[in-house]
Amino acid sequence: MEKPTDRVEFETMLLSRHTLNPRYRSDSTRLERSAYILLCRLSIEGPMSIGQLSEAFGLDASTLNRQTAALLRSGLVERIPDPEGGMARKFRISDKGEKSLTTERNANIDGLNRVLRDWSAEDVAAFADYVQRLNTDIERIGGRPWPRP
Repeated sequence: MEKPTDRVEFETMLLSRHTLNPRYRSDSTRLERSAYILLCRLSIEGPMSIGQLSEAFGLDASTLNRQTAALLRSGLVERIPDPEGGMARKFRISDKGEKSLTTERNANIDGLNRVLRDWSAEDVAAFADYVQRLNTDIERIGGRPWPRP
């Protein structure tokens, strides 16, 4: 007999496959997944160093160096001196990065609106509450809470 957690595992696997997939969207914008997630974090938290990003994401510095280098090359972030006077330079989302992030987020929301158009407002709100609860419980266990705006 299938347990509910078996279904959750399977459905979250499928959800991760569909997430940020342009097929359900009506436009062709597309930030790479790692760029989208990094830009979201910088947009919420403000400038962060490689060390802070490493701690926030649980990734090694070499991975983040590659990801931030790609963001720098594309003009989506800028390297700045630490606004608080620390030694490490920090990454800040650029104006181009903010515009790209806003465009991408709006396209994602538009795509979700298309997918969820036959759902009641109550069902969408309940789903959002459950997904947030799942994420915050995962974050609690991992010790890496994601800041929410």
